[in-house]
Parts: sequence; structure tokens; C-alpha cells
Amino acid sequence: MPNLASSAGLMPRFSSPPRSGSEVPEEITEEAGVTGPEGPALRIVPLVEEGAVVAQGAPLAHLRDQEGLCLVAPMAGRVARLRLLPGRRLSEIVLFREPGGDRHRHEAKGAEADPRGLMQHAGLWPLLRRRPFGGMPPPGERPAAIVVMAADSRPLAPDPRSALEGREEAFGRGLAALAGLTDGPVHVVAGAGPALLEPGLAGGRVQAARCGTRHPQGLAGWQVHGLAPARIEAPVWDIHAEDVATLGALLETGLVPETRLVHVAGPELRESRLLYTQPGADLRGLTHRIALPGGHALLSGSPLCGRPAHWLGARDRQVSVMPREAGPAPVHWLRAALTRSATPPPVIPTAALDQAFAGALPAAALIRALTAGDEDTAIGLGLLSLLEEDLALADYILGGTARLRALLRAMLDRIETERAA
Repeated sequence: MPNLASSAGLMPRFSSPPRSGSEVPEEITEEAGVTGPEGPALRIVPLVEEGAVVAQGAPLAHLRDQEGLCLVAPMAGRVARLRLLPGRRLSEIVLFREPGGDRHRHEAKGAEADPRGLMQHAGLWPLLRRRPFGGMPPPGERPAAIVVMAADSRPLAPDPRSALEGREEAFGRGLAALAGLTDGPVHVVAGAGPALLEPGLAGGRVQAARCGTRHPQGLAGWQVHGLAPARIEAPVWDIHAEDVATLGALLETGLVPETRLVHVAGPELRESRLLYTQPGADLRGLTHRIALPGGHALLSGSPLCGRPAHWLGARDRQVSVMPREAGPAPVHWLRAALTRSATPPPVIPTAALDQAFAGALPAAALIRALTAGDEDTAIGLGLLSLLEEDLALADYILGGTARLRALLRAMLDRIETERAA
């Protein structure tokens, strides 16, 4: 299918103060938390105890049903807290920083032939995201295609190209390794700028795709929908370009890179910051010197779809500091009784709503299918390529009244359950 039209989408604006200075510093917070990727909490077997000192990149736990699939320490530190939910599901593993601590070296020899095992043991597997349904892929799955996102159109997001500067060789090595995980193409989606690919990489299966600057063009779901639509029998993975460079560095050195590029922004700051910090960084540690006085909400992710959090999410590269939402104004009981409805208010199709769907499919038809629970129509329109973040802009335009993200997740969960039955 052709790429999305470069003019499709919108430019939502969220205020944020300017950065001070042009340098991009490194800041490792004193605490960090390992929480696993989005989706159901992982069932794990801890490999460390509280009080243990661990090296950066060392395995902390493995999945209960997959001993080779590990979660690793984002920094050298002491295990301060290991919190599990019922059923040995991971809540969080909290580390206190140990300055000058060691780094764990993984065995990378021969991994170029099949990097799968290395990615799983070194904690990189959760950086892959599967469509349909979301979450990380099963350990042995071979996708129909992989989409690498070297573009990000979310408001206040850092430019992935900046994270690749000086890491071009590692990026190419990571792309070649990813191509070994699929029999299909690896699409590298980027905006305007110099070419990111060497010609003929992986026998020509690594292909460049262009996207515009308007949101949601820089979201993986809409690129998957246009380049390699996901199906139940043909899953598609997506991954951030910086994580591909991380894989390339791991293959060369056996070490997991210590930091990622993160933008700390939002209207409740004195200044914005672009910095390198560790995965699972403490959001309070990244913002306490630059946040304005008073109450505010710390989100891991963008202003559109970020989640209130203590730790930087497994795949997130934004920290959004937003005003704390005021509670709803009290409504007279009679007005509430007259306006209350068991069904959500109708959605009026507009040009803006179509653009919130990247102009890639009829917004009204998909919303109608979601609200009516019409799975067949929704699948035919492209539901299986999408996740909640892909509908965040539409929810924002509608003021949250339609709850499209919740409807999408409920339908995906039903389809997945019916498939497993």
C-alpha cells in the first residue's frame, strides 16, 4: 500500500517553555524502576533479592514460562524494593543507584546469525511491540514485517534522528539483525532529511518509507496500516529507531547502552530539557528542579496519551508535566437526570476527525463499528493494526466523550479471547 499523504493529519499544540542552552546532558536519576511493557502485568521469577547489588544490564528476573526472556537492570544499583502482584505478576523492581558500579557483558559472539536469544536475555525484547493486540511478541514468533520508527509526530516528542547522530553504524547493524527475525520487509519510516539506510541492506529487504510532520503520521499504527497491515495470521512488529541502534551496539560490544534520548516538557515547567537518561528513570528526579510550584501531573509519554507514572515507561521517550485536572463542576440533580444517558453522545463526522485518523480510513465508519461492537467491519477497516495511542488524537478532538481508546482496547481483547478459545 502507498505511504500516507504528507499533508494528512493535524498539528496539535501544547505549550512548553524553551530549552536553556544547546547541550544535551546525561542525567542518571538516583532511583529507577523496572515495570515491564504496557499490557497485562508479566508473570516473573525474580533472579535477585532485595538488598542485592547488581550491574547495569544484568538480569533481574525472567518470565515464568520463558526462562530466556529477561528484564535487566537499567543502571548499576542496589535492589531497594521488589514488589509483586498476586500470581507473581510484576509490579515494580526499584533500584538505588550505585555510583561507579559495574556493567554486565552479554555473550554476543555469533548473535548476528540469530539475535533473538541475545535480545531476550539482554532485556531488549520488551522494546518490540506486536500488532494485533499490543504487548511484546511471543519469543518464537516470526512477523510478516517489522516497522522501524525514525519519526515521531507526537506533541513535544524528541526527533528520533537526533538519537541516531553518531550511531549510524550501530543502526545499520541493528537493522540487519532485525531482518533476520522476519521473512518479510523491514520498513524504516522517517521524515525529511538525509537517507538513513545503506543501499541493498539485508538483500534489499530493508526499505525506506517517508512520512509527514503532522500527527498522527509519526505513530507506528498508522504506518503499519499503510505499509504492512497486521492480520491475526500475519502479525507485524514495530520498534523505535534508537532501540535498533541499541541492538546494534549490543551486538558489537555485548553491553546494553546505558541511556536513551528523552524530552522533558510541558506547561508546568520553568524550562524544557532534552537529555540522555536511563530507562525507568525517576520522573520526579528529572523534573524537581525545573517544575513550577504547585500541583501538577507527571506523565510518562506525550500530553495526548501519556500515563501518570513514577518511572519512565519501557518504550517512552517523553516526560510531560501537565496541569493537574480540576474535578468536574457540580451539576444540579435535575439537570443530571435530564441529560444522563446510558449510551455515549453521538459523534459528528468532521474534516478534523478524518485528519485525526491520518486520512487513512473513514473515521465515522470505524467509530460506528467500535461503538456498535461490530468486529467484522472494524477488522475490515484496519482495526488490527491500531492500538490505543493511535486513537488518542481523535479522543482529544472529541473532548474524551467518545472514549475511543477504551472501546478499541475492549474490542481487541474480545477478539483475542475469542481467537484463543
